Parts: sequence; structure tokens; C-alpha cells
Amino acid sequence: MNKCDQCIVRQLTSLQALNKEEVIKLANSKTTYKIKKGEAIFEEGEVTNGVFCVKDGVGKLSKLSANGKDQIVKLVKSGELLGQRSMISNEPANLTAKAVADMEVCFIPKSEIIGFFNTNNQFSMKLMQTVCEDLKESENDKIALVQKTVKQRLAETLLYLHDFFGENEDKTLKVQLTREELAGIIGTATESCIRLLSDFNKLGVIELIGKKIVLKDVKTLKKIAD
Repeated sequence: MNKCDQCIVRQLTSLQALNKEEVIKLANSKTTYKIKKGEAIFEEGEVTNGVFCVKDGVGKLSKLSANGKDQIVKLVKSGELLGQRSMISNEPANLTAKAVADMEVCFIPKSEIIGFFNTNNQFSMKLMQTVCEDLKESENDKIALVQKTVKQRLAETLLYLHDFFGENEDKTLKVQLTREELAGIIGTATESCIRLLSDFNKLGVIELIGKKIVLKDVKTLKKIAD
């Protein structure tokens, strides 16, 4: 069997519903790209004409706000698909996808995905479920933005980075975001984010090592987040 059958993206997404023949067809149609840190996979307003499988690395989905600031909507890692909603709705991408760390992604043409969608009921159902889950996650993020303080959102984001992306051998967070990117996730000014990180450092719940962050007191961070 080809490499697509063993790929983490197939194991964790709607692609798991594809049969052997469809996986072979998928493997023959995909194109693999190496994306360097800071490079775009696709831009807001671009017609993608397919979906991108994140095979390796970490990326961010963001939207440019009215004041020109980059608002990070979501971080993505290996095992995720990008561009599903805009492909199904037949609309240009409403977000920009960029690499936070070096990435390897595979592009699958829309014609192949729609073909699977029309002939494989299990695949189409799983794909729609994924889109609905993404919409639910987006709604929850909007609610948190309104109901939680900036301090709570920062604590929550640091815990999220730790739990979902892990840490290095020196205990620093594996995903290293700039202060501006962190501010973009929690919806505040960069200066406010820097000030809050300094406050957390003084409290002893985190340790700042240059641009890197170590979570020292997860229990207290969870209390702050709640």
C-alpha cells in the first residue's frame, strides 16, 4: 500500500473513510510541498481549488482585521485538513494559512475530493461533521473572547500550546510564537500581552527564557483560565 494509507492525516480525518482504491487514486493525484516558516500555504481571498493535508509541522489560520492586524483564528498541526469549508461552499478562502514552523503539506485537487464526496457516503458524512466541528470551535472562541478576560484567555492559550503541541527537552513550549502572534490569538494589543506575560513570570506560573516560555505552575494557570 502507498504512503497515503499510513499517513497521520488519513488516520485522523475524514480521509479514513476512503477505501483501498480511493486511497490509491488519492495518492496519484496529490502534490507535496515543503513550506518554510513564515511562508503562506494560501492567502485570504485566494481560490484554493482543493484541500491541504498537514503532514508535518505547525501552521496558523489568521484573518486580517480592519485595523490591519493579524488575528489568529486557529493553530494547526500534523493530521489536519485545511480549506475544506471554502471548497465545499465554492468560495475563496476567508483565512490565510501560514507556517509557524517548517511544514510539509499535501495538496489534493477539488475534483478528487468532490468525486469521493459524491460516491462515498461515509466520507461525505465525516467531511461535513468536520466542517460543523470547526464552526462550533469558532463559535466557542467568539464566546470566550466576549466572556473571558484577556488574562484568562492568555492562561488558556498557554495551556493549549502545552497540551496540544507539547514541550521541548528543556521544558520550553515546543511551538514558539512571537509576542505579536500570542496577542493575535487572545485578541489584545502586543503591549498588553507582554505586560501579562511579565505578570505571570513574577507570579511564578511561567518562566520567560528570552522568547521562549516554560510553564512552571500548570495548576495555577488552570485556575486563572477558569
